[in-house]
Amino acid sequence: MIKSLYNKLLKFFGPQGWWPVKGKSNTKLEICLGAILTQNTSWKNVEKALDNLRKNGLLNLEKLVGISEIRLRAIIRPAGFFKQKAKYVKIFVKYVNKHQGLDKLFKKPLGALRKELLKIPGIGNETADSILLYAAGKPIFVVDAYTKRIFSRLEIIKDKASYENIQRLVHQSIKPNVKIYQEFHALLVALGKSFCKRKSLCSECPVRNKCEFIKMNS
Repeated sequence: MIKSLYNKLLKFFGPQGWWPVKGKSNTKLEICLGAILTQNTSWKNVEKALDNLRKNGLLNLEKLVGISEIRLRAIIRPAGFFKQKAKYVKIFVKYVNKHQGLDKLFKKPLGALRKELLKIPGIGNETADSILLYAAGKPIFVVDAYTKRIFSRLEIIKDKASYENIQRLVHQSIKPNVKIYQEFHALLVALGKSFCKRKSLCSECPVRNKCEFIKMNS
């Protein structure tokens, strides 16, 4: 079911081309910052915050380590919850700097690195896995709210399935592959934004024939 869902969405939406974006110099640090800043806000707001960082020459590890938290708050303000996020960014970049940069850090095995990331304040499962998948290029699937909603409505999972159980289902259905995991995550977001919303648009949904939610609400 999961593999067929991926194939159907890919055929319907086409490749999404998320991080790293072709033709753009998305650094690993920028991707990590985006993963932290996108918590509880829209990507448009994150882009504004990243643009501010770029204009101030702060997409740079040493400069981010050196900047004051108060100044950083003002720069990332468009991302919302800027006081909390500035604190999280500072903690993260100090951690990366302590490990002599992202390239060296990302050489660690997936399991060990994930455990380390989850110990950092402000980094939960989704943020850690976004960093691992998109910045570190590790084969791990990112589970977000769209994934949970879609899988639940398709009855792939029960409503209260844990993050780990959902992730495990994907890993069992699709063998480890960074590009496919990236693409599948992006395709589920596309489906969630276009059709499988809280107030769903079922009549035009590309997976409507497989959806138990439609059957129950028709």
